[in-house]
Amino acid sequence: MRASKTLCLGCLLFLIGILRCKAWAQYTFVVEETPYKRLCSTKNILTVNGQFPGPTLYVHKGDTIIVDVYNKAKYNITIHWHGVKQPRYPWSDGPEYITQCPIQSGAKFSQKVMFSTEEGTSWWHAHNDWSRATVHGAIVIYPKKDSSYPFPKPDAEVPIIFGEWWKKPIMEVYHEMLIIGGDPNVSDAYTINGQPGDLYPCSMQGVWFMHCHIERHMTWGMDTAFIVRNGVPLNTHLLSPPPDMPPC
Repeated sequence: MRASKTLCLGCLLFLIGILRCKAWAQYTFVVEETPYKRLCSTKNILTVNGQFPGPTLYVHKGDTIIVDVYNKAKYNITIHWHGVKQPRYPWSDGPEYITQCPIQSGAKFSQKVMFSTEEGTSWWHAHNDWSRATVHGAIVIYPKKDSSYPFPKPDAEVPIIFGEWWKKPIMEVYHEMLIIGGDPNVSDAYTINGQPGDLYPCSMQGVWFMHCHIERHMTWGMDTAFIVRNGVPLNTHLLSPPPDMPPC
């Protein structure tokens, strides 16, 4: 009897230790169409919890969370946790028909997400067809609890998500791309946290350069040249862009 009690106590302490080491939290993702107005027109887009971009997940290194995904859309859906390794649990990773079957319309699937070694900022997104154009959001992964910052603690944190916006329904853009067998039509606007940026008049004629301010991103092609042809006055001292620069 004493041995049995000791065994039960040991198992209980073991379970308590596991629960203390791994934090569990539960989230609900409802995928459904929501009307959004951008660029002076309204269209239905696929959203999570009616938000575009979707909700930001805040977790700590070592956390495990459960995300209940309810698919109320017309299409199948999967959710991928970008940059999260998911050790020994690939069936919640998200790639459609690769690590898991899609969540069918009207169905629910609970995805277990384990942040085993990750720290920093990443994102989650849909992983089937072009649903990710509007079904995405940020993941902020803090160091383990009770860890100190390697720099002065910031006063505030603001996730910034860059995206694109098409006036056409996104599936129409996708199907047109499949028909022609080429690249999709250029988006009507770039967005920051779901909002198109301000427009500026091109008042100075000449050659201009726009680029990402991170060197590695520039070498990967995140830069472009654009030419203003009808501005005044003409600046004849500006050189033409390099031949390998894509025109805006």
